[in-house]
Amino acid sequence: MSTELLSGIHSVEAALNYDAGNIVELYIETGSQNPRIRELSERARELGVRPHARDRAALDRMTGGTRHQGIAARYTVPPPRSEAELPQLIEQAGREALFLVLDGVTDPHNLGACLRSAEAAGVSAVIVPKDKAVGITPTVRRASAGAADRVPFVAATNLARALKALKDGGVWLTGLAGEGTTPLYAVDFDGPVALVMGSEGEGMRRLTREACDFLAHIPMRGQVESLNVSVAAGVALFEVLRQRHARSASA
Repeated sequence: MSTELLSGIHSVEAALNYDAGNIVELYIETGSQNPRIRELSERARELGVRPHARDRAALDRMTGGTRHQGIAARYTVPPPRSEAELPQLIEQAGREALFLVLDGVTDPHNLGACLRSAEAAGVSAVIVPKDKAVGITPTVRRASAGAADRVPFVAATNLARALKALKDGGVWLTGLAGEGTTPLYAVDFDGPVALVMGSEGEGMRRLTREACDFLAHIPMRGQVESLNVSVAAGVALFEVLRQRHARSASA
């Protein structure tokens, strides 16, 4: 397994909360008076991770100038899940299964924001292609505000095969595309569903688009042609939740 350096309070706190066993070393700024850093330092000691004091200049060098807020951690990166685990994830989620498929998102800030929205929406897993897409990097972890450690993340060797696994498991696929003829708010999101989003520039690839059961668009009134993928993902995810809450309330 590879290691990476986590920097910043949110990233280190998430690792301590959800994956402390993979923290190799913890570094804190010498003489820091930040109460959150002191709290994290004490929690690390309780979990068997001994903090190492470093002056600010050393932390700056260690993190390459990244905003570290006085704390960093050397972390063993767990491997992403594979598409072979999708049937189990579908079964675990049941009728409330909600997957987010990102076909080729390359900007780590966008992926981090998508993960943050996915975690808030209770997504069953985020699925990305293994190649030609960003994975979980330190930047993604910071942008996700800890969601990268809480949302199952699947890196599919073959995205078309992963989409077939979803469909075989009874999951309906709705792709978001500007050319979609159905407004997002007219799609019925009852039962297990997956939202499929394209990359920042090219959108969904042809095979991905063809695998979708529906193509929908987000109605817009302004002159902007499209939304940022992370914004579109948030809009779509919470439309699914809105429908489900409305259905539960009327039951």
